[in-house]
Amino acid sequence: MAEELALDLEELRQLQSIAKRPRVVSFIDSEIRNLEKLSKQAADVPVSQTPTPIPAPVKVPYNPAPSYVTLASFSWDQDNEKVKIYISLEGVEQDKMETDFKQMSFDVKFHDVKGKNYRLTIPKLNHEIVPEKCKVVVKPARVIITLIKASKGNWLDLHFKEDKLKPNLDKERDPMGGIMDLMKNMYEEGDEEMKRTIAKAWTDARSGKTANPLSGYR
Repeated sequence: MAEELALDLEELRQLQSIAKRPRVVSFIDSEIRNLEKLSKQAADVPVSQTPTPIPAPVKVPYNPAPSYVTLASFSWDQDNEKVKIYISLEGVEQDKMETDFKQMSFDVKFHDVKGKNYRLTIPKLNHEIVPEKCKVVVKPARVIITLIKASKGNWLDLHFKEDKLKPNLDKERDPMGGIMDLMKNMYEEGDEEMKRTIAKAWTDARSGKTANPLSGYR
């Protein structure tokens, strides 16, 4: 660019030396001043500049969520104050476990056990536990999970199970409501013969043949 400006200036100065009319001379003088200014600015800029390096984008490593093998086989026993769960699993390391105890659930994960991840979780326990008192003990060939009961007593199962056969005895409902709920549950869970018997008892109750819907069930 500086070379081109120098050539333009040289040619304008030649024209300036032969120009006669004041307007033309004034115009050439003005252009010469502009080109001299541009030429000076070009001279102040270094011929070569090291370009500012553009930082390479940071690659965030992709860590997929670990997969787990569900531990479906285990045994358990209890006393009045605690529940113990026994898992047959070799190669578990205490510092590679992840535990999450809550009042009505627990989730225990075992990482990198002979190249696999294992997990035992019960999303809803039969009764409440005391999370801060629960613990996991690792033995050479098994793992013992101890759940401390929030209230003393016997558990019928580890998992919470709603008692479908328990009638709803809400005092503000129709007194027959609990019996009708019971019949519905028995109908849904019964065999074909029970369904026919309950259906007949229901029909008789609606038609007024019997005062008690269960009187037709034997």
